[in-house]
Amino acid sequence: MYLPITIFLLVLITESILFLGYSYITAITYDLYVNITKDKSVIKQNKLKREALKLKAELTATSSQDEFARWAKLRRKLDKSVSEMEKLNADISYSKTAFELKVKSVLWFLVHGTQLIMVMWFRKSPVFYLPPGWFGPAQRILSWPFAPIGSVSVAVWFAACRRMIKAIALTLNDFVFTPPTDKVTA
Repeated sequence: MYLPITIFLLVLITESILFLGYSYITAITYDLYVNITKDKSVIKQNKLKREALKLKAELTATSSQDEFARWAKLRRKLDKSVSEMEKLNADISYSKTAFELKVKSVLWFLVHGTQLIMVMWFRKSPVFYLPPGWFGPAQRILSWPFAPIGSVSVAVWFAACRRMIKAIALTLNDFVFTPPTDKVTA
């Protein structure tokens, strides 16, 4: 009885991933990665942002006509800080894109590859047997493609679980997570 439960849990996980979306999961994963590893470039980026904002505030408080030398010095510091930050942003963006590509590849394999492997591995195994005579000619369709006649195949069980989980998710989305709209009376 472990096969139907395993397939159901696998479909539940994969549909949850698809419902949330690859981009959302990769963004959360990247944020966790940065927070756990304490990436030095991100720490430096935050430091440069604070420094640039501080310099910008000082620059706006300084009169360019009355204190030109101080204003010019602050302007050069700000320009240097901004250029360093832009270079660092490009490096961080490149590493973030590489990280997201790897995570999306793992997610794609988890969603599609595991199901394909399960269907191929258990293609001749019945998930469970149906009571004899209850489904008539539909017994052959439910055992498609390779399971014994009178049983439910892995592929059909995947499809049934996916359909049920999507229906429940849509129902929950419509009735639980969607805020009620105010009715306008004319």
